[in-house]
Amino acid sequence: MEITTIPHRILAKKTQIVAAEAIKSGEYTDLILNMRQAMKEHVGVGLAANQVGKDLALFVIDAAIAQQNGVPDVYFNPEITEYSSEIDYLEEGCLSIPGFYTEIKRSRKIMFKALDDKGKKLKFKAKGFLARVLQHETDHLNGVVIKDRAKQ
Repeated sequence: MEITTIPHRILAKKTQIVAAEAIKSGEYTDLILNMRQAMKEHVGVGLAANQVGKDLALFVIDAAIAQQNGVPDVYFNPEITEYSSEIDYLEEGCLSIPGFYTEIKRSRKIMFKALDDKGKKLKFKAKGFLARVLQHETDHLNGVVIKDRAKQ
């Protein structure tokens, strides 16, 4: 599975919401498997659907990070509903911007909601590196890449 890189237009626009019925039907099972594999092959910790050319509000995260935090590794229609005022800076890279790394300011804790790969509603608090990964991938689905954040 090929990774879409900037300046491709799909990376700069908000992705389409996915219907819960389509998720529950298993319509995206193969795409999810392929995205997980592509993320591993390209040594990423997260991968959004628009990074593989799909206009869908969907991303996957590294299974080990998900397991360590007791959360799923697949998210549809994610939304960050609250950001903590506590922030930190950490260098981030992006599979869609090969070779580019920059310090990015992110909230240390967030409230997050989404649907899992079965279409079940999720709502939880994320902190630390998990919060950072969820913010990075949610940004992708909103048409924001780290080069945009680096300007802030």
